[in-house]
Amino acid sequence: MAVQKKHRPTDIRLHQKSRVLEVIFDNGAEFRLPCEFLRVHSPSAEVQGHGVGQETLQVGKERVNIKEIEPIGAYAVKLHFDDGHNTGLFSWEFLYRIGQNQEAMWQSYLQRLTDAGHQRIVAEGDA
Repeated sequence: MAVQKKHRPTDIRLHQKSRVLEVIFDNGAEFRLPCEFLRVHSPSAEVQGHGVGQETLQVGKERVNIKEIEPIGAYAVKLHFDDGHNTGLFSWEFLYRIGQNQEAMWQSYLQRLTDAGHQRIVAEGDA
C-alpha cells in the first residue's frame, strides 16, 4: 500500500475584510476558505461531536471572522474566531481535505440548514 504524501502549507494569509483564509500548499494547491465555512466545519468536539451523527449544526455564523491564528507545532493551527470559538485544531491534512471538498461540504451544510428550518442572514455584498 502506497503512503500518500502529506502536503504542508507554504503560506497562510488571513483577509479579515473579506473574511477569507487563503492557504497555499507545497504542491501548488491554493484554497480560499471563508471564515464562516471554517467555523461551521471546525474539527472541534463542540461542532463535530464525539462520533458519527453527533454533529451540532452551527447557525448564525454568516459574519464570523478569525481574530488570531495560533501555530500548533509543525502540524496545525488553532483558529480563534471572534464569536469565542477556538477549540478546533486545523491540521494541515484537515485544511487540505476541506479545501479539496469545499463546494460539496458547503452545499451539504446549506442543505442541512434548510432541512432544519434555518435561513442564512446575509448582508448585501456578502456571499
